[in-house]
Amino acid sequence: MGAEPMINGDAGEECGVIGVLAPGWPAAPLLTDGLFTLQHRGQESAGVAVSRGRDIETRLGMGLVADALGPRVHGLTGSLGIGHVRYSTSGASSLANAQPIREQGPGRPPFAIAHNGNLTGMPGSAGSDSRRLAGLLAGAPGSLGDVMAEVLPGVRGAYSLVAMADGTLYAARDPHGFRPLSVGVLDGGGWVVASETAALDALGAEFLRDVEPGEIAEFDARGTRSQRFGGGRSALCAFEHVYFARADSVLDKRSVYEVRRDLGAALAREAPADADLVIPVPDTARVAALGYSEESGLRYAEGLVRNIYVSRTFIQPSQQDRQGGVRLKLRPVEQVVAGHRVVVVDDSIVRATSAIQVVALLRAAGATEVHVRVASPAVRWLCFFGVDIKGGDELAARGRTSEEMGRLVGADSLAYLSAEALVAGARGSMDLCTACFTGDYPAADVETEAIR
Repeated sequence: MGAEPMINGDAGEECGVIGVLAPGWPAAPLLTDGLFTLQHRGQESAGVAVSRGRDIETRLGMGLVADALGPRVHGLTGSLGIGHVRYSTSGASSLANAQPIREQGPGRPPFAIAHNGNLTGMPGSAGSDSRRLAGLLAGAPGSLGDVMAEVLPGVRGAYSLVAMADGTLYAARDPHGFRPLSVGVLDGGGWVVASETAALDALGAEFLRDVEPGEIAEFDARGTRSQRFGGGRSALCAFEHVYFARADSVLDKRSVYEVRRDLGAALAREAPADADLVIPVPDTARVAALGYSEESGLRYAEGLVRNIYVSRTFIQPSQQDRQGGVRLKLRPVEQVVAGHRVVVVDDSIVRATSAIQVVALLRAAGATEVHVRVASPAVRWLCFFGVDIKGGDELAARGRTSEEMGRLVGADSLAYLSAEALVAGARGSMDLCTACFTGDYPAADVETEAIR
């Protein structure tokens, strides 16, 4: 329980990026505060790159933002910078794969880039997909904006990226818009670009707009400019609403909190249970469980306590780490669940590592019945846009019915939200990518891979 993601890439589905241009103010503290807000999107490494004039300095470190950066950002005084928190999907968990990446092309000032997503079909085999992209950008002549406009149409996959060179902040999003990217205006002047609006709020920036799919946006002392390099079927990843994003963020003009509450309510209508109380698997499923409780009339309670000092289990690098992480992360509240029929609501089930252990914990704490309700459809298809599942055999629901999944996790019953209800509850102005639930891939070039 708690999504434990899918396949490929380096920057990873779950990374967070931020860019800041704050004339007259040092960018480093703003970047660090923004990365703290995006910490849920990546916990393996963190880094910033700051420009003072034409030069660029980077600070990279392993672990959480406080450990990876801390006092290392002292002395970075430039007003332009970008930052990154990393969850790896390919490429070793090492400082060599931390971002941002600093590069320099022939006859051009240095640039830095930070990337969230998964790039497929990148030329070369050395280094991460992000590093190979940086190499492509370094190898072409012209300004960074012109080079991005030339290179990005040939890049396949999911990405939101921030970059900077020679006093200019750049932001770009793939033509499908799989990964979110928002722009805000700083009080007193300047811009912030970040993976989630929660980071804009943390910096006191006013939300301006989302970077559009297939857009390159530029920000500098002259103002803002934009150019389009691609378009087509929009496909914001549905897992952003289900799990990835913070509940206080807004994606495609939709409040994540409100979407999760509505998904929980829809789940109660589609999959009612004869029970005494509803509890969430903290933290991501908490709002969906509240929606289930409100719609069903069942009492809401906190029957599981999460240790806040244990990282999200889904972004642990190995299955052994994930299993140990669940045991340390969650503990049942016996006084709440003992003697009761419990509905436990979670956001998703992928590998079922957490689900099995959570059901066992609740039974050991005295729950008389445990009914699992999942506020998203069954994950039966691979993701080719960055979530770290190595193959179809890691998808617990692949080849299993809901009843079989219930037996697998040890529950009295198990039911999922329908794909139709997910789309109805989460869709904003963009279409959603539901490929991992439905097998409907918005990018045609991965369809043949998906059925192998």
